[in-house]
Amino acid sequence: MTVLIKDNQRYLNRLHVVLDALITVISYITAWWIRLVMFSEEGAGVLPKEIYFGALLIIVPGYVILYSTLNLYKSKRYSSTAREIFDIIKANTLGLVLIFVALYIVNEPNFSRSMIFIFYVLSILLMIWMRCLVRLILRSIRKKGYNIKYILLVGYSRAAEEYIDRIMANPEWGYVVRGILDDTVPAGTLYRGVKVLGRVDNIYVILPENKLDEIAVTLSLKDYDRLEEIVGICEKSGVHTKFIPDYNSVIPTRPYTEDLFGLPVINIRHVPLTNTINWILKRAVDIVGSIVAIIVFSPVMVLSAILIKASGDGPIIFKQERVGLHNKTFQMYKFRTMQVQDKSEEKTAWTVKNDPRVTKIGRILRKTSMDEIPQFFNILKGDMSLIGPRPERPFFVDKYKEEIPRYMVKHQVRPGLTGWAQVNGYRGDSSIRKRIDCDIYYIENWSMWLDIKILFLTVFKGFINKNAY
Repeated sequence: MTVLIKDNQRYLNRLHVVLDALITVISYITAWWIRLVMFSEEGAGVLPKEIYFGALLIIVPGYVILYSTLNLYKSKRYSSTAREIFDIIKANTLGLVLIFVALYIVNEPNFSRSMIFIFYVLSILLMIWMRCLVRLILRSIRKKGYNIKYILLVGYSRAAEEYIDRIMANPEWGYVVRGILDDTVPAGTLYRGVKVLGRVDNIYVILPENKLDEIAVTLSLKDYDRLEEIVGICEKSGVHTKFIPDYNSVIPTRPYTEDLFGLPVINIRHVPLTNTINWILKRAVDIVGSIVAIIVFSPVMVLSAILIKASGDGPIIFKQERVGLHNKTFQMYKFRTMQVQDKSEEKTAWTVKNDPRVTKIGRILRKTSMDEIPQFFNILKGDMSLIGPRPERPFFVDKYKEEIPRYMVKHQVRPGLTGWAQVNGYRGDSSIRKRIDCDIYYIENWSMWLDIKILFLTVFKGFINKNAY
């Protein structure tokens, strides 16, 4: 069984097709039984069962085509479970819409719509259960050393090291790196147990042995003059070849490409929020979300204001200059959590652990992130967004833009109350470089679904900030 899977991904895909068709039939029949047998009503479902079951002749192949269109039959070695679940929900939702449209076109009012909706829910649940079960079985097999794919890297580079790092961190992918070929790094050099086997020309000796499943071309930028030659050699061998570029610090993970009459053009930075429709949609969500949040948190804001005022002299609201969209500055609002201090110190100093300037009520507000609530007014004004990179003070922007590559990219979108960096643990006194990596990932991969995911993670992970002092 493991050899079959290793050598022929198409057989696993065919198994998926059969299982998907079976799940579709089971879900449909179960929905029919629940709605039209268990909970049948007078006048409901008056059509004979032959018509309902006959519809399966269209629904089953139609759903298989939908799953194929949404890439549910691709190899799952790399893809995440969350991505597959999302694709299953998307495919079934599209299927539900198409069924309702078809019923409208044929003008069949007696075909139970509630039965179709039950089928929709059951199909999603059973499909997710089946797909997760298959994943667990395959990953368990791979972790035990079966269903393994052996891969050779051609070229020692940052890309090669990062690829090895990811393979080592995910044994369930079922990849083993046999070694690396490189013309400049000495043979015998080790990286995380993977050895440099010799020069690139050794590929002529290694390939005929037929012990490889894949070749990854991981040449460093300085060796790209040999890229065409090496790809040609690998393809002649018949071994599946992939190219892992060594310029990921320049080109985004999902580059935006254009076709100029056969000439590919890669845009260095693709920002989905520059699209007018995306911008309007996100801004609408920000306006509605901030209004709702202000109403919901109004009792907390009133209580916080009373406690801050009772704790000593000074304003309730603390205003601080931050850098936002297109490098423009704005006044960001917070509840005051510190003693009133000199303006110059406030602009250039970080808050440190056990900082004596933080008040007692301020420490509680910081730990629970309740001091950030007034920023909903910034969002309503348009200075900020619900989701986005956190804004920084001008002093630190000037400092980091010289020290950290791509730092200023974060200002191509509105700053946010929370963001991808924050839900991944990079808040307060944490790594600036890793925070920027998260911010750039968000900017390049923005979608409304990603915003919803970040919002839910912010809520379910809680508002406690271990890095807030």
